[in-house]
Amino acid sequence: MDKSDITLERMRSFVRVAERGSLSAVARELGLGQSTVTRHLSELEQALGIALLSRTTRRVALTEEGASYYRNCLAILRQVEQASDEARSSRDAPAGTVRISCTASFGVLHVTRLIFAFQDRHPQIEVDLSLSDERIDLVREGVDIAIRLAPLADSNMKLRSLGRSHRLFVAAPHYLARHGTPTSPDDLAGHQGIRMTNVAGSAMLAFTGKAGESYTVPFDGRLRVDHGLAVREALLAGRGIAPTHRWLVDDLLASGQLEPIMTGYALPSVPLSMLIVPERATVARVRLLIDFLAAKIATLPGMAAN
Repeated sequence: MDKSDITLERMRSFVRVAERGSLSAVARELGLGQSTVTRHLSELEQALGIALLSRTTRRVALTEEGASYYRNCLAILRQVEQASDEARSSRDAPAGTVRISCTASFGVLHVTRLIFAFQDRHPQIEVDLSLSDERIDLVREGVDIAIRLAPLADSNMKLRSLGRSHRLFVAAPHYLARHGTPTSPDDLAGHQGIRMTNVAGSAMLAFTGKAGESYTVPFDGRLRVDHGLAVREALLAGRGIAPTHRWLVDDLLASGQLEPIMTGYALPSVPLSMLIVPERATVARVRLLIDFLAAKIATLPGMAAN
C-alpha cells in the first residue's frame, strides 16, 4: 500500500458518498466532476487493498470494511477541521461554510435577514441556506444546523430549544365585512377556513377558552395549501380565516391589513427547535451561527420562552 495515495481529499469524497449514497450528488456538492469522485474512490480502495463500497445501478452502499473505515475517516476529518479552525481563530476571524436547513416560511420571512446580519458581522463565513418543511437526514445531506417548527421525535442530533411560537386566529377586514366576525367556536362552522394540509390534524382545531375550557371543532374550507406563505397571501386576498403563527403575519396586523379574531380563545403554541449535528457544534463558525440565531430568534414576534 502506498500511503501517499490516502489523502484527505479522497477521504472526504468517500465519506460524503457513504453518507449520501450517490456519486452524482456528491460531485455536485463538492463542485467536482463525477469522474473525479469515482477516481478518488478507486484510488483509495487500491491504496487500501479492500473494497469500501458496493455499487449497483441504483445505489452505493458500504461494505463491512467500508463501514469501519468510514467511522475512522469521519473522526480524522473532524479532528483536521477542528485543528484548522483553532489555528485560524488564533490568527484570523472565523471562516468557512455553515450549512443550515430551515422551515420554509420562517426562513423566508425571518432567518434570511438574520443571516444577512450575521454575515455582516462575520464576512468570512459563508452560509448555505436550504428552505424546506420536509424532515431531512442532516448527516446525509451535509447540513450542520436545522431549524424546525414542530414537536420533534427522539433524535441522535443535539437539540437546542428556541422557544415556543404563539398562534392566533386572523382574517382580512374586507372578508369580515362580507361574512361577519366569528366570536365563538360555533361561529367557525359558517366561515371559510384556509387549512394547511401538511400540518397533522389541521382538519380539527383544538383551543381553549377564557376559563380554560377545551374546544375541538372541524376546520376546513374551499382552499387548502401546504405552505405558510400561501396562507399569508390567501388571508390578504380575503379568502377566509386561519389559525396562524404570529411571526407569519405580525407586519400585516400592524398595518391593519389583517385583524385578530376570537381573541378570547387561545391556540396551542408550537415548539421551535434547532437540531445540530453533535460533532459540528464545536466548530467555531457553526457555534457562532447557533448562538447568533438563538439570541435573535428569541426576540421575533410571537416567540416566547418555554
